[in-house]
Amino acid sequence: MATSSNYYCSLLKLCCEARNRTHAKKLHCNIIKTLTDPETFLSNNLMNTYSKLGNIEYARRVFDQLPHPNPFSWNTILSAYSKWGHLSEMQLIFDRMPSQDGVSWNSLISGYACFGSLVESVKVYKLMLKDGAVNLNRITFSTMLVLSSNQGCVDLGRQIHGQIVKFGFQSYVFVVSPLVVMYSKMGLIYEAKRVFDEMPERNVVMYNAMITGLLRSGMIEDSKRLFWGMKERDSVSWTTMITGLTQNGLGREAIEMIREMRLEGLDMDQFTFGSVLTACGGLLALEEGKQIHAYIIRTDHNNNVFVGSALVDMYCKCRSIKSAETVFVRMTSKNVVSWTAMLVGYGQNGYSEEAVRIFCNMQKNGIEPDDFTLGSVISSCANLASLEEGAQFHAHAVVSGLISFITVSNALVTLYSKCGSIGDSRRMFNDMEIRDEVSWTALVSGHAQFGEANETIDLFERMLAQGLKPDGVTFIGVLSACSRAGFVEKGHHYFESMIKDHGITPVPDHYTCMIDLLSRAGRLEEAKTFIDNMPIHPDTIGWATLLSSCRFYGNMEIGKWAAERLVELEPQNPASYVLLSSMYAAKGKWDMVAQLRRGMRDKGVRKEPGCSWIKYKNRVHIFSADDQSSPFSEQIYSELERLNCKMIEEGYVPDMRSVLHDVEESEKIKMLSHHSEKLAIAFGLIFVPAGLPIRVFKNLRVCGDCHNATKYISKITQREILVRDAARFHLFKDGTCSCGDFW
Repeated sequence: MATSSNYYCSLLKLCCEARNRTHAKKLHCNIIKTLTDPETFLSNNLMNTYSKLGNIEYARRVFDQLPHPNPFSWNTILSAYSKWGHLSEMQLIFDRMPSQDGVSWNSLISGYACFGSLVESVKVYKLMLKDGAVNLNRITFSTMLVLSSNQGCVDLGRQIHGQIVKFGFQSYVFVVSPLVVMYSKMGLIYEAKRVFDEMPERNVVMYNAMITGLLRSGMIEDSKRLFWGMKERDSVSWTTMITGLTQNGLGREAIEMIREMRLEGLDMDQFTFGSVLTACGGLLALEEGKQIHAYIIRTDHNNNVFVGSALVDMYCKCRSIKSAETVFVRMTSKNVVSWTAMLVGYGQNGYSEEAVRIFCNMQKNGIEPDDFTLGSVISSCANLASLEEGAQFHAHAVVSGLISFITVSNALVTLYSKCGSIGDSRRMFNDMEIRDEVSWTALVSGHAQFGEANETIDLFERMLAQGLKPDGVTFIGVLSACSRAGFVEKGHHYFESMIKDHGITPVPDHYTCMIDLLSRAGRLEEAKTFIDNMPIHPDTIGWATLLSSCRFYGNMEIGKWAAERLVELEPQNPASYVLLSSMYAAKGKWDMVAQLRRGMRDKGVRKEPGCSWIKYKNRVHIFSADDQSSPFSEQIYSELERLNCKMIEEGYVPDMRSVLHDVEESEKIKMLSHHSEKLAIAFGLIFVPAGLPIRVFKNLRVCGDCHNATKYISKITQREILVRDAARFHLFKDGTCSCGDFW
């Protein structure tokens, strides 16, 4: 009998190692057939096998059929319920036990601790102490310390520490290591260090725990001293240092350290590769990333899903999207992290349509998105200004319950504001139970895009009142809103406050907002003085902004200065030539216009052709000036003629300043009437059902004549027309524009 039991036990062990439930059941059948009265020892092993394979129901059946369960039998079924989180059954078994030992108490504590029940865990621990300190062991204290650490209960952790000392367990590495981890996770690094220093003997596990704590607290030099002072370092020690250096922004040192680790001849695992690939991605170190990729292939880690996902992420961050695609396609198994890495990579590299496509493929492959995946694909829809698809993902978020995650809600607030649905954006924001800095910044930026300065400033002040800390992006929204509304003094105030009160160092975008603020208001000399006093030179957008305002106010002197600086900075940028040409054209200096055009031709500078587009029935319809390519051209031009007659009756006068050609007035009027946005608006009026807004997008800034004409069209047709140009949103309604004619 004993020989048969040992034989079956060895086979059951093989079933566990192979994770094979079917073979375990077949063995169970054989046991029933061949052994009329199996030994308790064999039944206990059978129970343990079913527990390890996750078949709790069968484990319980074996237990219930035992005529005389021994203490090991009770502890085995108790441990099974504890491990798999069947807490009520676990408690019932514990209460039924004829006697409890240290294993029983630890299983009960572990079950409650692993599934987050802090109160019950502490209650059981107190009962265990009351039952007698004889049951306490290293596992008890380790479990309670891990619980304290995970739940952030420093007071409980300190009490457990006191009892560790009281009962003489302070010299056990198995106990002290989680104690060091607990203190360091709570930010009490010096207490962790004191515990570490008081240990008479320290093994590599202790050192690794202490190094992790130091790195988590940003004490880089201390961690290095401890690491290099170790008599023995294992793969975990090296990986801990590489990970910590990466997380502390020292990616270059992390890459150097992996080279030294290779020289030591130590094996690397998925965590080592994951950390160093993150470092390569953060540094845009493509060549080093490729070298590590080659080493991954040589060491046969390329089929590891964790490593594959890290490779995809690294290549995407290094803007090598083709390499990322190759790795992704060759991955033998993919999880939600792999798909998300590829999706985010597409979005960050400007391939938003591909990001949406891969999300759909992920769902077809049966992978359920998490909050980060869904938030990322919604962000891609926002970048595409694809309201329809974004709204579908909103519905998915509601149905799946992922709407409760702030990542998803923030992405939706951004989506609606970027698509011009500021009302929906605000409603989404108001529906959020929890809002963070990103939530407020998304709505602040949305209102700023509409030029709604008062709403933007009100939101910003409410954000500050909530005790939230704005970042540089928040201030870009506030400053741009002040600029578009002409709030010069308020803009100055917020710029100074950003630096002095919030400790934010201005970046080129902030300086561009200030240049825009002053120059839009006609204070061009002040703008020039501001530029002269800047610690950095304006970027392309900054100079183009000043030049645009010079064109508007007809200031040729500062305009030429800005144009010259812009040409120096970007010789191939057409903005300086185009804006200067319009200034000369406005003054009738056609010879200078011709000279500038010759200069553009000689230098190979080409003006980006203007185009507008509108989405209808999942298809994007693109128009350029005088476009005849649409199958609906006849209807579109007929609609424009009809609108033009009604506009003239209402008092519309074409703005000839928008035409930069020395031609007859009748020809100028014809050129103006066929601008791309007008063609797109006419298309929308024909096909978009009444009651729905017409949404038009344009790659350049809308010209003065089109802006004026669209106001008349909105009044005549009683339609809402939303135009998103290169600078901002314009919501035309009842003959007015949300920008207040200031753009």
